[in-house]
Amino acid sequence: MKKIDFQITVTQLVWLMVLAYAFSFMIRLIWIYQFQDNPNFFWNGQLMINTNDGYFFASGAQKELFGLHESNPRVFGMWDYGVIFFTTLLAKITPFSLETLILYMPAVISSLVVIPIILITRLYGETLWGFFAALLGSITWSYYNRTMVGYFDTDMFSAMAPMFILYFLMKSTIDLNLRSALYAAISIAIYPFLYDQGLSIVYAMGIIYAVYLIWYHKEQRVTYLSLLLIFFALIPFGLPKPYEYIAHVILVIGVYLTLPKLNIPQKGLIIATGIVFFGFLIFGNVFGLILSKITLYLSGGTKAEGLHFYSVVQTVREAGQIPFSTFANRISGSQIGVLLSLIGYIVLVMRHKAFILALPLIGIGVFALWGGLRFTVYAVPVAAMSAIYLFWSIGDFFKDKRLKYAFVVFSTAAMLYPNITHIIGYKVPTVLNKSEVQDLVKLDSIADSKDYTLSWWDYGYPIWYYSDTSTLIDGGKHNNDNFIISKIMQTSSPELAANLSRLAVETYVDSNYSIVADTLFKNKQKDQRDPNIFLSELEDSSYKLPKKTRDVYLYLPYRMMRIFPTVAVFGNLDLTTGKAERKIFFYPTSAAGKKNDIITLRNGIIFDVKKGEITLGQQKKSVKYFIVTQITKQGKTQLQSQLYHPDGEYAVVYMKSYGQFVVMDIETFNSIYVQMFILGKYDKNLFELVVSSPYSKIYKLKK
Repeated sequence: MKKIDFQITVTQLVWLMVLAYAFSFMIRLIWIYQFQDNPNFFWNGQLMINTNDGYFFASGAQKELFGLHESNPRVFGMWDYGVIFFTTLLAKITPFSLETLILYMPAVISSLVVIPIILITRLYGETLWGFFAALLGSITWSYYNRTMVGYFDTDMFSAMAPMFILYFLMKSTIDLNLRSALYAAISIAIYPFLYDQGLSIVYAMGIIYAVYLIWYHKEQRVTYLSLLLIFFALIPFGLPKPYEYIAHVILVIGVYLTLPKLNIPQKGLIIATGIVFFGFLIFGNVFGLILSKITLYLSGGTKAEGLHFYSVVQTVREAGQIPFSTFANRISGSQIGVLLSLIGYIVLVMRHKAFILALPLIGIGVFALWGGLRFTVYAVPVAAMSAIYLFWSIGDFFKDKRLKYAFVVFSTAAMLYPNITHIIGYKVPTVLNKSEVQDLVKLDSIADSKDYTLSWWDYGYPIWYYSDTSTLIDGGKHNNDNFIISKIMQTSSPELAANLSRLAVETYVDSNYSIVADTLFKNKQKDQRDPNIFLSELEDSSYKLPKKTRDVYLYLPYRMMRIFPTVAVFGNLDLTTGKAERKIFFYPTSAAGKKNDIITLRNGIIFDVKKGEITLGQQKKSVKYFIVTQITKQGKTQLQSQLYHPDGEYAVVYMKSYGQFVVMDIETFNSIYVQMFILGKYDKNLFELVVSSPYSKIYKLKK
């Protein structure tokens, strides 16, 4: 039964929302406080953002505001993503710089989640329950991580937008008012504009909403009118953005205004609802969408058909299985907390059946145990409401209301404590530091906007934003072309690196931005090429390349060193079999101690400087080269080299300026990345060094 919340007026309701919002926002400023005195994290007078993906959306805003990236096929505009739209709009109507907006917008938008949380509980006359739940749900571990200051991404809408949809759906089941269903339908219609990644969750919420209404209110005419609104909002039209969203909003408003006036018999409404529902299932590809999402995050390895490229999914931390402790921490802050939340949700559904509509949010959160970290965020607000409701229900056993509120306050504080502790300790750095940005800005002053910069996909979006050049792979485009970049980075043939770089870029542009690897190797076609023969042909200096239409640059950053073994996995393949070509040995580390001529490294490797040997576990291996590098103030690399054993299997490089050792096999030592970045050695007939610093080296392709 619905209670009447006599004690909380509308004014008090607003103030509770303001307090909860302020709490959420202020907690997120802890990161600002921690890094405000670090000049290495500032650019253009503002702290930089801390997520790579943020530069994808920020580049879209640059395109709208400054006319940049016109030649980049991967940069979208303000009507493609809500986050770009709002950023561009705010940049035009407020005095804030783009750097300030992309820094603070995640906190500004994500903190709005407190509003639907409080409004949902007000439906049951328990606004204070919602207030305490809003405090917890707005800053819980997973939600904070993906919506903190500087995490400029669509994730700022990830939990907030579904909670508004949930509120309107729940409200329509309680008041059986078609207007509530209209608001829910409008929210659903614009949801993909805000956060299209969660569309399968909204689909599931729509289906459960239909089952719930028909189960409990099948005799009510408003049930079928409401379902028609929801299903019309869910059916994709396939129109270009933003017409898709506009058409949906116009349609549901039109249905809302006209359908009740037509006096259609209820049987006719039932038939119409069924037809629209099946249209939603078919045209929305509901089951295909859900299945594809599950398959994507549970699959891995190499592709079975055609050539065998390595899949990126298994190398992404967000997509792997996670232990229960991590799952619990992410959703509620602790293992005890998540158990209380699950119990609370069961109690909640038993007492207030409409909360079954939140099951998809809880379900996708549980799926995180198999699907990976990213799914935990959806469950956070409902888990917070469930845990606080459990405390609220236990508090009802106290005869004195003051004891009840004291118990709820204490219990909420106990739930908040591990989450706030996590936030204080979560000192995630900015994506790049100031010196790295300076290198990319130098490239911007050299390159044209139609030029391409080749590097690993982690750096794609920042390259767009700071250098206004295009890339072959990026944070959202990591397909078979990962093989191309990986092969360029790890090959020991400068000719292959140069020829493949030019051929890949020109093919990409000429083929209307198709997947280069599939195009070059004719993957899955009848005349599919043997990639091994083709790559060997590219090692020939006389290989005939397509006409040069733009410049190509290689971006080799220092920070790629720690992920170089992962980068190499993608190109270290015989594409005809999917098997690794060789075992790559590449270990960056530092010295743990030195005694006489014996250096003990932190990864357990022992290096005998006098004998030229390394000890790997119980095995001793001969070292061919020991090289000491040092970076001058001018950015040049000075080398001191010692040859130990001509037939040695390994090389040891001591990067003196970094205080870092790198132990690697000889073939990796001869790779483009090691030779051109670590050693600063390159073929001057093929490449020109245009930017050099301790943080990166950028080469211009001469071919």
